Amino acid sequence: MTGPTTNTDIELLPTTAASDPTCTAHLYGVGVGPGDPELMTLKAKRIIEQSAVIAHFAARGRIGNAWGTVAPLIAATHTVLRLEYPVTTEAIPSERYEDLIAAFYDASAAAIAVELERGRDVAVVCEGDPFFYGSYMYVHQRLAARFPTTVVPGVTSFSAASAAAGVPLVSMNETLTVLSGVLAPDELKQALADADAAVVMKVGRRLGDVREAVRAVGRAEQGVYVERASCATERVLRLEDTADVDAPYFSLVLLPGDGIDVRRRDTR
Repeated sequence: MTGPTTNTDIELLPTTAASDPTCTAHLYGVGVGPGDPELMTLKAKRIIEQSAVIAHFAARGRIGNAWGTVAPLIAATHTVLRLEYPVTTEAIPSERYEDLIAAFYDASAAAIAVELERGRDVAVVCEGDPFFYGSYMYVHQRLAARFPTTVVPGVTSFSAASAAAGVPLVSMNETLTVLSGVLAPDELKQALADADAAVVMKVGRRLGDVREAVRAVGRAEQGVYVERASCATERVLRLEDTADVDAPYFSLVLLPGDGIDVRRRDTR
């Protein structure tokens, strides 16, 4: 029998302490939920209201999803730090994209560090949960070893989507598989074929590929498409009814498990 192994590829970053004991300012990564302000936690609301600086990510020419949720909480006493992505879904070579986005997160972290070094608490707001495909995680990666840091979890988009669709996602001993819609079609098919239940995130313009992958594994009738879950523009459709849908980036597909049916009783 062997003992537990340690994965040396994983770097555990501090969340409550910093290497500089003289720093009095605090960095917060705040999940604000999927879009409905009423799904923001009480802790998230309190930290936003109390922090001196509110930082948020946004695409060029857009207000940003997290900002749309927290804007009513922003007071004249807040300093707002808008972090604008240099690229989002543009079709550019992947190596160039990674260079641009890494430099952007470096610059964003540096701008936040300036405020922290001035002794001002910074709340970086993030739609959904900060550590579930959230942009905040890249700031955390760069700053958590330098400053006291707290991460506030948020309601994820797929939780809101499951609720909006009225579809239990995973039950009993089933395993939930979370996939990116930008996977190569063959990889997506293989992953779906092996899944009890699945969520395909970041569907956007890959909706057709996702739909075909679900069909290929024989589960087309189970698929549910949800866009902008919990928002005023929320839309829920059977996946098979999405042929004419121009899917936004913030859309996903649910492939619920069927374990729940084991406990079904005929009540008629």
